[in-house]
Amino acid sequence: MPVHASQGIQEGRAGQAGRGSQEHRGRGLGLGLALLSAVAFGGSGVAAKPLIEAGLDPLHVVWLRVAGAALVMLPVAWRHRSLPRSRPALLAGFGLLAVAGVQACYFAALSRIPVGVALLVEYLAPALVLGWVRFVQRRSVTRAAALGVVLAVGGLACVVEVWAGLSFDAVGLLLALGAACCQVGYFVLSDQGSDAGADAPHPLGVIAYGLLVGTAVLTVVARPWGMDWSVLAGGADLDGSNVPAWLLLGWIVLIATVVAYVTGVLSVRRLSPQVAGVVACLEAVIATVLAWVILGEHLSAPQIIGGAVVLAGAFIAQSSAPAERAVKARVPDAETELSRSGSAA
Repeated sequence: MPVHASQGIQEGRAGQAGRGSQEHRGRGLGLGLALLSAVAFGGSGVAAKPLIEAGLDPLHVVWLRVAGAALVMLPVAWRHRSLPRSRPALLAGFGLLAVAGVQACYFAALSRIPVGVALLVEYLAPALVLGWVRFVQRRSVTRAAALGVVLAVGGLACVVEVWAGLSFDAVGLLLALGAACCQVGYFVLSDQGSDAGADAPHPLGVIAYGLLVGTAVLTVVARPWGMDWSVLAGGADLDGSNVPAWLLLGWIVLIATVVAYVTGVLSVRRLSPQVAGVVACLEAVIATVLAWVILGEHLSAPQIIGGAVVLAGAFIAQSSAPAERAVKARVPDAETELSRSGSAA
């Protein structure tokens, strides 16, 4: 073999190794962001429950959460003010489904069926994401991702102790399924533009305008003009401790909404909708653990076992790489190597 051809192949292999290392680091960052998003989302219930017990309507808490986050992200929306003209459908879909739809359907479902059942149905979303990817987008789905979904949903059933409040209400189940479908929209829309390079819509801009659209929709649903605003000036009971209501609201807005959505969307861009969806199942586990630690709500043995199963499912799912993205990453390397070898020859 000519010396120049051998050097070209070695350089191509070195380039592949470097890109593989970058992909590995990017995947690790994506997993870290997904876990941070699950922790942030999971902490919303711990802060919201004292506010509801203090006298705020659940829908009013949701409106405050989304409207406050939209206000925080307003400078970001102004910075990306060209986005509504270039991606109006994406922004409207994200606001209607990923922000307003999930919240409204979930809270409506809670008025008819037990919390555990509603949570379990809502977190069928990872399985629905797999179906969307496989049958609508016609992309391959790895066995690891499918196994991770099965384990995560089964473990989640134990975490929420679904058997303790199992009852059949067709409307309530349909509403919970609606929340699951809206959550699918969150993962799918978050992935939009991940392969577009420089033409991809900026994720922070998508979140900012999504929150604005969600605020507009939830304003009609929640009717905040009837809210008891005096509750926010008082305190709320947090496992025997009196905590300022505004402090809990600040946590919900800044951490459980802004940080949660930002890290969640960024994680989907680096992983894939199906993998990020399974990791998101940890939100219910984290919420249960935080309720145990902060609110004094004790965990049962099935909940602990279920949490371990969810963790196992998330670990298995995150080990699966999206096949089509890996192929796209390898093709240019192979072409480069061949061209170099040919030119050297």
